[in-house]
Amino acid sequence: MDNIDIFSYMEEQQEEKESPLALRMRPETLDEMVGQQHIIGKDKLLYRAISADRLRSVIFYGPPGTGKTSLAKVIAHTTSADFRQINATIAGKKDMEEVVRMAKQEKALQGRRTILFIDEIHRFNKAQQDYLLPFVEDGTVILIGATTENPYFEVNSALLSRSDIFELKPLSEEDVRSLILRAVKDRKKGLGDMDVEIDDEAVDFLARSCTGDARSAIGALELGAMTTQRGEDGKIRLTLPVVAECIQKKPISYDKDGDNHYDTISAFIKSMRGSDPDAAVYYLARMLCAGEDIKFIARRIMICASEDVGMADPQALQLAVSASLAVERVGMPEARIILAQAAVYVACAPKSNASYLAIGEAMRLVENGGVYPVPRHLQNVHADSAGQEREQGYLYAHDYPGHYVKQQYLPDALKDRQFYHPGALGDEQRISKYLEAIRKTEND
Repeated sequence: MDNIDIFSYMEEQQEEKESPLALRMRPETLDEMVGQQHIIGKDKLLYRAISADRLRSVIFYGPPGTGKTSLAKVIAHTTSADFRQINATIAGKKDMEEVVRMAKQEKALQGRRTILFIDEIHRFNKAQQDYLLPFVEDGTVILIGATTENPYFEVNSALLSRSDIFELKPLSEEDVRSLILRAVKDRKKGLGDMDVEIDDEAVDFLARSCTGDARSAIGALELGAMTTQRGEDGKIRLTLPVVAECIQKKPISYDKDGDNHYDTISAFIKSMRGSDPDAAVYYLARMLCAGEDIKFIARRIMICASEDVGMADPQALQLAVSASLAVERVGMPEARIILAQAAVYVACAPKSNASYLAIGEAMRLVENGGVYPVPRHLQNVHADSAGQEREQGYLYAHDYPGHYVKQQYLPDALKDRQFYHPGALGDEQRISKYLEAIRKTEND
């Protein structure tokens, strides 16, 4: 039970002054929350559920510093349920088993619900997430999961189906500005008793530079207050140069374990698709400087090479696959060169999504019931009741001039259907002419 943090807010005392300012400034009520009005506005479902203490299992996801843990703390202060927290970076199955045991006991003896808050839930593997399923489903625990990752990629789909998903967005500059001023003035939890003053231009710079991460802004504010000498008037004055130096100490807004990386990888892919090698290299550099997994980057280049270049330049996929193998063998820092070469090649290649559209259209047809009998002449040759293989009329293409013979391959119901429409760029120009030529042969 070492990794289980039990919140007993009925007996909670004022947090010690030695705690980080960002931790002390966390809200305790919904009215103290800043930003995220798209989910906690007074007319919104989440606000009503928290206020009425009728919360169902939920998952909060969004970039760091947007209020996921703060929302959990608000719920802890608001709910009459037993509230327990574990962090997936250090907790394991035994910790969850202990929570479930106590939850069952609490329900049986006191009739109280148990809310389990799991921070960094994406760090749990599939088996650990699977363990929670029956207890979430039968109401033994109400789950609150928090993650910086996209839960649709990182959280078990069965858990997702039993939870409401809420996305927290980066705070606006005005939101962060209000939090900075609140921290400066608050005498109970903030810097109010330190006689700190901050220039307006410094506030604006902090709010703008933290890119929506309130924790980063508050951390820089605290660093400035702790390291700035008092003036002759006894005040600590935080100027633009002071906070600029402090905010420079914050990490890149992109974590090597994946935090907040989806926007960057999305921009990287769209830059390659949009034939902009400069932008592709820029976003590649951002990922590499942040310590992104080079194998992950290589996989995205391979996907883009097939989805967006496709048959317009089949060499793009070959190069991307070779780059993927090479970066695993070479490693950083040289892998950056290989990845850049592959990204630039894909960005500069002629583009076609014809293969992507073709398989998409075909799969939609099949999924919607378009499953028709295979033409008899294409069926596997098999023996009849007398043990003789039946001749079904199949024409072997290589026996004919040009290795082509007129023959129907699609089921009768789809015989005139075309899924693949080659484009007019690169190799697909040649492919288009070839298909046009043999189709004319078909119609002769």
